[in-house]
Amino acid sequence: MTWQEAVRLIEAARGPADLFGDDAAGRFRRLARLTHPDTSPAAARTQPAYRRLTALWQQYRGQPHRGGGPGRLVAAGDIANLYQAGPGLQKIPRDPADNDLIGREIAALALLHAGGDPRFACYLPRLAGRERQRDPGTGAARRVSVLGRLDGFVSLADVRRAYPAGLDPRDAAWIWRRLLVALGFAHRAGVVHGAVLPAHVMIHPAEHGLALIDWCYSVLAPGDRVPAVVTRYRDWYPPEVAGRRDAGPGTDIYLATRCMTDLMGGADGRGGRAPRRLTAFAGGCMLRQPSRRPQDAWRLLAELDDLLGRLYGPRRFRPFAMPAPG
Repeated sequence: MTWQEAVRLIEAARGPADLFGDDAAGRFRRLARLTHPDTSPAAARTQPAYRRLTALWQQYRGQPHRGGGPGRLVAAGDIANLYQAGPGLQKIPRDPADNDLIGREIAALALLHAGGDPRFACYLPRLAGRERQRDPGTGAARRVSVLGRLDGFVSLADVRRAYPAGLDPRDAAWIWRRLLVALGFAHRAGVVHGAVLPAHVMIHPAEHGLALIDWCYSVLAPGDRVPAVVTRYRDWYPPEVAGRRDAGPGTDIYLATRCMTDLMGGADGRGGRAPRRLTAFAGGCMLRQPSRRPQDAWRLLAELDDLLGRLYGPRRFRPFAMPAPG
């Protein structure tokens, strides 16, 4: 049987009886091997079939539908998929070899929520639980985190696509300020995010909210290194990450500044729509030598506020919205 035949068989099944006969377990294992996203040559096409297969198998065994492919696929991230799981999301690594990265996220969020200032918890996803799941098709064990939803939020990557010419710096200002608050909170608790990238910075346009997600690349101990890089953003990282040297608060500040210059239409640290003084400020945050960069996000926030005040006057609320699709 080919994977194409397996997909057609699963799609045509009206219920468990159409798939599972005398050797039900063996039949399930064969179909799972052919359609599992980790091993299939066409994961995008087999993934829905694998989820349906899992649901039918659990129905056959008289179990509620949960586990390796729990519910609707909500998003596919760098290393993991997010699935609907009641009011939250299950984050399941596609490759069990990335269990350690899921473990880093669990440890970082647990530390920040338990030991950080509760006033700033809104800048993080909520850690609702943790699980270990064994894939019924392959037997591979996976670490799973259960995260709170961020309804109404969009990523900075989404914002950048929606505003190809870049944001007005006055609109970027509130995002920059809140991102520094999130980093100041984390750094004071001893956690370096390690991957402050557009896909990991979520904002709520109407409410001016911000949450920093995907703590899988975090550093929790002094002298530790960022464990992996997001391939599509490889050129964004500061030299210490590519050189496998120690990461620190300055690593996050470099990446956050890179996000903001890009958001304003710049590239490679150039400011785009930003005025010259704001571009110079950003340049000081992205120096190649980590020791020459700012290391205190709270102090940097105060300096940013002072500069924004001199450029634009007293702070005032600016409504912000994503453009309507199409």
